[in-house]
Amino acid sequence: MSTMMKAARIHAFGGPEVLVYEDAPKPEMKTGEVLVRVHAIGVNPPDWYLRDGYKMLPTEWQPKVTFPIIPGTDVSGVVEAVADDVHGFAKGDEVYAMVRFPMGLAGESRAYAEYVCVPATELALKPAGIDHVHAAAAPMSLLTAWQFLINLGHNEPNPLQPNQHVPVPLAGRTVLVNGAAGGVGHLLVQLAKWRGAHVIAVASGGHDAFLRDLGADDVIDYDKTAPEDVMRDIDLVVDAVGGARTGRFLRTLKSGGALFPIFPLGFDNHEEAARLGVTVSTTQVRSSGAQLAEIAPLLNNGTIRVAIDSRYALSDVGKAHARAAAGHIRGKIVLTTLQEIGDERLGKSP
Repeated sequence: MSTMMKAARIHAFGGPEVLVYEDAPKPEMKTGEVLVRVHAIGVNPPDWYLRDGYKMLPTEWQPKVTFPIIPGTDVSGVVEAVADDVHGFAKGDEVYAMVRFPMGLAGESRAYAEYVCVPATELALKPAGIDHVHAAAAPMSLLTAWQFLINLGHNEPNPLQPNQHVPVPLAGRTVLVNGAAGGVGHLLVQLAKWRGAHVIAVASGGHDAFLRDLGADDVIDYDKTAPEDVMRDIDLVVDAVGGARTGRFLRTLKSGGALFPIFPLGFDNHEEAARLGVTVSTTQVRSSGAQLAEIAPLLNNGTIRVAIDSRYALSDVGKAHARAAAGHIRGKIVLTTLQEIGDERLGKSP
């Protein structure tokens, strides 16, 4: 068996052009791991943060890396081999995972490749009702939405605030989702609606029909209307965009309400939040095979749908990152390996 594979690697920080599709050593499976033959790979913001050298993070938070790096965390594929101490998975199983996150921030996740070794605790059987492309698009975005809205699912310290994040009740509440058409946002809309909330989706123009089809009760086009100028008495705002502008949503919330910024860096309105009686809480998404297994039936039966913005061959990874940089993404960008492309030509992929 060959000891080499194809992968997308970076040898220096920079733009999409630094991603190189080339030969790389096939990973060696360790205790507690499963070797997965990758069919599809989900593209997520941490991928381009890593490619760019994490310039958006404070210097003390920037991980030290050793080149070359294989980026990526989200995969769907087929089990190639299983370590002797692993039970519950077998060669030939179709699986999906978010690999080593946030532990692999420095590039240890290594998902932009034809093969990846995944800790068994981070792996789950792929929902049979969706193909590898949609399964690969799900893990990071859906786990983020799930851990913010439904169940944190772990007791690890929160590096972003002194207290653990606690989801709030959703049934009968009014929830506003900012960035609702994006990778995390369109899943937040569906989960909030599934749990009985009245959902207001905020997105750029052209997404109205898409978001209403996913369950949004109201849609605000932020190109025409600033949501903070017209919305009041909201129970929960989940800002899937985040950053310094998250504070503008404080005025939309009722006393006792909550603001959940997915990307909290830059938010400095804590005193105002306290004065208004608003809870501000965030967390860092973490890999969880158990939660992916719990979520799988919702993907399988169509309760939760993952939208695909665009798909590219792994060899065209630079084009995928350029698409991400262009913005206004509807759903997720996905990479496919030669294996997935080959299966499609043989009619094996839905």
